[in-house]
Amino acid sequence: MQQAPDQIYAELFEVVQSRHVFPDSKTFVDATARSSPDNILRAFRARRDDPDFDLASFVEEYFSLPPAMEEVPQDATRLPVETRIEQLWDVLTREADDDVEHSSLIPLPNPYVVPGGRFREVYYWDSYFTMLGLADSGRVDLIDNMVQNFAYLIDEIGFVPNGNRSYFCTRSQPPYFSLMVELLAEVRGDETIKTRFLPQLRREYEYWMSGANTLSRDHPADRHVVGIHDGFANRFWDDATIPRQESYAEDVELAANTSRNAENLYRDVRAAAESGWDFSSRWLADPHSLATIRTTNVIPVDLNSLMYKLETTIAEISAAAGEQSEANHYFERAKKRRQLIQTLFFDEASGMFVDIVHSDLRPTATLSLAAAYPLFFGIATPEQGARVAQRIHRDFLRAGGWLVTQEESGQQWDSPNGWAPMQWITYCGLERYGFHKEARIGAMRWVETNMTAYKEHGRLLEKYDVTANGLAGVGGEYAVQDGFGWTNAVLLRFMNKLGKVPGAN
Repeated sequence: MQQAPDQIYAELFEVVQSRHVFPDSKTFVDATARSSPDNILRAFRARRDDPDFDLASFVEEYFSLPPAMEEVPQDATRLPVETRIEQLWDVLTREADDDVEHSSLIPLPNPYVVPGGRFREVYYWDSYFTMLGLADSGRVDLIDNMVQNFAYLIDEIGFVPNGNRSYFCTRSQPPYFSLMVELLAEVRGDETIKTRFLPQLRREYEYWMSGANTLSRDHPADRHVVGIHDGFANRFWDDATIPRQESYAEDVELAANTSRNAENLYRDVRAAAESGWDFSSRWLADPHSLATIRTTNVIPVDLNSLMYKLETTIAEISAAAGEQSEANHYFERAKKRRQLIQTLFFDEASGMFVDIVHSDLRPTATLSLAAAYPLFFGIATPEQGARVAQRIHRDFLRAGGWLVTQEESGQQWDSPNGWAPMQWITYCGLERYGFHKEARIGAMRWVETNMTAYKEHGRLLEKYDVTANGLAGVGGEYAVQDGFGWTNAVLLRFMNKLGKVPGAN
């Protein structure tokens, strides 16, 4: 496994990130050294105490900075949005990677699609939603290539990292590989494809369940897995307890302003990055204080719904392959997890599926669209589905789509923001439980939000303020990004399903 930039560049890394040489901390960790790290470190140590030493000039001399996102040379506001999305697939597609020396990029053997902007590499859970749009665009070969890339990462690393960068190899992201394989089989019209990826599906499951056999009353959790009652649940985790390399200065500053143990804080921050919801009041004991982040003490309903899907997928493929004993094992795991989600994760008081605090097995204070996951996967009972649907329609629907949470914390995965993946999960969940009108209204409002912003400035953004139609989302550690893989995909899919002219209100 490649070393991460903080390991390679030692004190140079710390100085560059701490002094904010670049406005975005991710820039330096994505840069490529022009010579060997040993040579760069020797030069830095020899010159850093010179009175006229210029750190920014030194970095520019010894590193090639990552390129900005390629732009389509047209006024996008004059193009139909479908045409713009087709152009963007080409802009966002990367060919198979060369193995570039002294780069943090983990080379992938096949072409893939990046989200856009500062996100120059493939991202795990982003890619599933992007594939939905690629399917609607008929780019089946690209979906195939991306699934093969993720299988390659599982074979080489043991899991799918957050993204194909060395500094992401201590964590994963929400496990969508089973849905990717299912989508590929669907667009290829070939169910036997699923069997081809059974070894990787099992290995991913082993990664998320590592340590399950060692749990006891005195040791109730190990890495991603926690023991509850007579079964298992999962949480987000990161194997490292240091500041995120791509957000080093931000994490160090956060730790400096709290009395918490720094290693525990860093792990909770990193685990939230694994969740994809970085950051959200879902993970905070005090929704207005990031320093109270407690991700590893939260058992999330969305992750456990995804693990149920992984278990059932492995069971079904194993059964089809004639491996009935294996199938029974995973069916039993899935059955127990389904019961756990229906009981422990459903809060009668709120009528919502909720995240659970591991230390006392009580719901967290934040309600979120993650409640739609048990509907998306058909885990909820009909009564639970109805109550969740009614609560989402009443409390989460705004003029521009569905809020991810109602909490105004200043974090980007909270109010007033809406995000494409959660619009799709919520829409499908409501549809599955028969709430067709409510699903259509929310989806139409999201389409209108996307289209209003697009007509004004020709951009498709990673997040939107759904309380004010057409405005960019707010919060986060970086500027709102343009591109944008999963936004393009979900918009295209909604337009194909619903028509591009909103007719609901």
